[in-house]
Amino acid sequence: MITHATLLVADDERQNRTVLTELLQDDYRIVLAKNGIQALERARENAPDLILLDVLMPEMDGLETIRALKDDAATRDIPVIFISALDSPADEERGLELGAVDYIAKPFHPAIVRVRVRNHLQAVRQRRLLEQLALRDGLTEIPNRRRFEEVYVQEWRRCLRAGSPLSLLVADIDHFKLFNDSRGHAAGDEVLKRIARTIQATLRRAGDFAARYGGEEFAILLPGAVAEGAKAIAEQIREQVERLAIPHAESPVAPYVTISIGGATLVPAIADPPPDFFCSADSHLYDAKRAGRNKVIWG
Repeated sequence: MITHATLLVADDERQNRTVLTELLQDDYRIVLAKNGIQALERARENAPDLILLDVLMPEMDGLETIRALKDDAATRDIPVIFISALDSPADEERGLELGAVDYIAKPFHPAIVRVRVRNHLQAVRQRRLLEQLALRDGLTEIPNRRRFEEVYVQEWRRCLRAGSPLSLLVADIDHFKLFNDSRGHAAGDEVLKRIARTIQATLRRAGDFAARYGGEEFAILLPGAVAEGAKAIAEQIREQVERLAIPHAESPVAPYVTISIGGATLVPAIADPPPDFFCSADSHLYDAKRAGRNKVIWG
């Protein structure tokens, strides 16, 4: 059973809402709606894990409601189970074609409803676990490039709405190939994991975000951070990596592992981040490397 899951029960008949609440409230958090309009509002407000939706409701019936749910990016992935007095095969087919994951005819058997709810919530949990794994770097266990690109757009648009700056850092381990060639890839993997942990430990604000962008490169977002403050955080990251004092005898920069960081700050003015913003931070990373590495350069 998935504890702490939230169920939205939408039914215009109070008795049906009461029966389903009494049946499920010991195991789940229940949110109630008495029509389709309320169901849409409460789905957006509560982000339920599963919706139990009656078909025959006034003002906005269940079929209209599921269409609206599926048209909204915030609610389209929430699974819906129809619970309806319409019990013909054609009614069930129509409900499933509109995107419902199940269809239960009234009068329903309480034990069947409980089991079907549990089974669908288990499927939700498994799907979310797979989605999390797909967005996490398997080695360092921090978010991967795919997740970075999602969060990058989200934070850009959030800063656009707020009129606040977004700072972007791109960090790269200096002479990492030399380290791998001399110490082996297993040791190199340990370095990547330690640096990933160090970067995350240095980011203390709730909105700050770090990901492994690829190879030995990391990308970091600092929403709301002005250039001066973001550069100071970049310097902290660089210093913390130095303090790890991981031996790197082959490096011409220092006898230990170091990183170079490039950054850029911009107040968003258009809906999507322009390619040259990331390119600017990446370009400053290469400026830091050309300047001798183990440096932060900002633009």
